Formats: sequence, structure tokens, C-alpha cells
Amino acid sequence: MRVGCPREIKNHEYRVGLTPGSVREYVAHGHEVLVETGAGAGIGADDNAYR
Repeated sequence: MRVGCPREIKNHEYRVGLTPGSVREYVAHGHEVLVETGAGAGIGADDNAYR
């Protein structure tokens, strides 16, 4: 299954649909995960954390 996680576009909205840990879990179970650049910035997770 292919899963996508977009970056939030609303002002003062810092949540993200997937944490780096949840991305690792999905990938470990054979899923393909696409995370938009900057999606985790609001929670302090840079793009490298999602790789």
C-alpha cells in the first residue's frame, strides 16, 4: 500500500499525520510511505528523521 503524509498549510497548525516512528513501522510492514518536504517541522522532526 502507498501512504502519503502532506505538510499542513493552515497557520498555527503544527500537527503531522505521521511521526518518524510510525513511518518506520509502515515501511517495516512493506508499505511505501511518501512524506512531503517539511511535514514534520511543526513537531521538530526534520526531513532526515523520516528517512
